[in-house]
Amino acid sequence: MNFIGDDVVNIGDIVVRKSYGRDVLFKIIDRENTREGVLFTIKGVNLRVVADSLADDLELISDERVTTKEKVLNSRIKSSIKTILASRVDESKSYRVIKQSSPKQIRELTFGRPGRVLHIDGDSEYLNNCLKVYKQLSVEAVGRTISEENQPSEVVNLVKEVKPDIVIITGHDAIIKNTKNFLDLDNYKNSRYFVESVLKIRDYEPDYDNLVIYAGACQSCYEAILDAGANFASSPNRVLIHCLDPVFLCEKVAYTNFQKIVSVQDAIENTITGVKGIGGMQTRGKYREGFPKSSYI
Repeated sequence: MNFIGDDVVNIGDIVVRKSYGRDVLFKIIDRENTREGVLFTIKGVNLRVVADSLADDLELISDERVTTKEKVLNSRIKSSIKTILASRVDESKSYRVIKQSSPKQIRELTFGRPGRVLHIDGDSEYLNNCLKVYKQLSVEAVGRTISEENQPSEVVNLVKEVKPDIVIITGHDAIIKNTKNFLDLDNYKNSRYFVESVLKIRDYEPDYDNLVIYAGACQSCYEAILDAGANFASSPNRVLIHCLDPVFLCEKVAYTNFQKIVSVQDAIENTITGVKGIGGMQTRGKYREGFPKSSYI
């Protein structure tokens, strides 16, 4: 094991925290000299959390160990994508019979438009990963990197510009260690900004079905975000969520027919973190089916 000292650590190194049981991989993104020693800013490699840690609580991780953890996680991500795409094939078999047309003709002439996503993220690396998965899932998404503290002042103008069906507001968050008041926004790193962003959007568009909102990150104040007007939020059990969880959740909304109510349980099922990390309210889907398909496209 390699323990970190001021002379060996570099920004970009992958580490774990000993005091938290070495459970999460972090990347060092900044350092600061303090009276207690060198204080490092670390962010989750795949989980939406940013934290500060002194050098003596950090442990460098070997490339081999990082690779092993990444393989396991990548396997889960691929499984979720495969399940999502397979479910669309099954749903496409349920079509309406039109007079004088065979089921095969109907299927070939039917087209659809899923909901459009505006994804606002406090982390550019996470956003790029999310945009790649949106593309794999054939979800039209516009991404913007905006720091959490600046999101409330910019979100409405972006909604007006992009005109999305679904808005995702995320980035990093964390709760103060050993806190006993889980509803006090002062005990969270960025939950207040997510709440303010949702309030601003709901002032602009109050209808939950016209504009669907997901907001939050790791350990965010779930109840306050929902109360502000979000359809979905993290984190019910104040757990760390995966950077792709908002993508998998909102894909379900984007591809559920507008005549149907999205099953919250089904929407959460394909996320990496599951019900402990994300929850929400009944919401109408955003997918609209068309007929017939243009022969010129």
